[in-house]
Amino acid sequence: MSAAGRVAVTPGIARLHASPGLAGPGRLGLVTNHTGVLPDLRPAAPALLEAGARLVALFGPEHGLHGTEQAGESEAAQADPTTGLPVHDTYRCSGERLDRLLVDSGVDALVYDLQDIGARFYTYVWTMFDLMVSAARTGVRFVVADRPNPLGGLVSEGPLLDPAWASFVGRAAVPVRHGLTCGELARHLNASAVPQVAGSAADLTVIEAAGWRRGMDAGATGLPWVAPSPNIPASTTATFYPGTCLFEGTNLSEGRGTTQPFEIVGAPYIDARFAPSLAELALPGVHFRDLRYVPTFHKHAGRPLRGVQLHVTDREVFAPVRTAVAMLATLRRLYPGDFDWRTSDGGVEGTDHRHFIDLLWGSDRLRRAVDAGEDPLPLCDPPAPPGRWAGDAVLLYS
Repeated sequence: MSAAGRVAVTPGIARLHASPGLAGPGRLGLVTNHTGVLPDLRPAAPALLEAGARLVALFGPEHGLHGTEQAGESEAAQADPTTGLPVHDTYRCSGERLDRLLVDSGVDALVYDLQDIGARFYTYVWTMFDLMVSAARTGVRFVVADRPNPLGGLVSEGPLLDPAWASFVGRAAVPVRHGLTCGELARHLNASAVPQVAGSAADLTVIEAAGWRRGMDAGATGLPWVAPSPNIPASTTATFYPGTCLFEGTNLSEGRGTTQPFEIVGAPYIDARFAPSLAELALPGVHFRDLRYVPTFHKHAGRPLRGVQLHVTDREVFAPVRTAVAMLATLRRLYPGDFDWRTSDGGVEGTDHRHFIDLLWGSDRLRRAVDAGEDPLPLCDPPAPPGRWAGDAVLLYS
């Protein structure tokens, strides 16, 4: 129980630590990074070894096992200095190459323990998907040590991805804000997309996060927040990310290179009109503050920018995807000669020099609507609440 009296949640990895047999027999590989910790912040890998788990290998995602690398990068494969276990880099590794890596590692089962943030384009869930596909093809069991969705599990936003726009920021038909835990998403993908690629479903087990309820966001869990990647420093950042990550597909800074990534956006051409124009929209649960800043790296590094900071006033009604889409339409209207879309994504696999916004959105419909001056907000309507778009059968929590 937290000091504030909030309900404590026991993540799946803590339950596995208490009962290593939950992962089944054989040699285990742990898909993890620095977010793979117990509630007392002990790293999971050495803790599992001490508990008697037969852990023989570690697998790291984008940003690396220790989370030191920026977007589009990972750490070199090496031996983990804490456990001595070999570390296999899975980033940009899929298909037959990933199959070989899995076979060569000698594992009988993979345990997945990464902190997701509830947005389709956050790549950890697609590392999970690719490994589930390889596990199905190679006969390796797949175990998800589940963690809460930090945005809660009551709301989804945005359209399902069109498979024609699949990439490593979206492999399958999932909404922008999906409203599922990784375990629930694994169950959904294993019943739908994995068999389409692998020819059969994976042998999947989900170790549930005890005590989590769908109405709980990150702050209600009592669990410590460990930044899942360098530009998601706080759980509040995750609140904005499903919307403002769309600015990665534009020529605006999304706040990388500052202390407030995804909470601020700006560009050299923005002027005093932007913040008041957004205020006139009266978007629910958010206010916009005019600001100036200078990013230290990434887009417009070292240049003075003007833009806005998003201030959430009511998390219950704040809709990050709709908010960001309204901002994009406003930018096109105010700055038609300056606002533009990016065709380079900084290295995400599967882009083929397409507009990155199309890959993030899951189709070209948003870009075309904004460019045509049409109202893009109807495109934000979700297919259904999480239990309906994914199917109630995949839900693990009430």
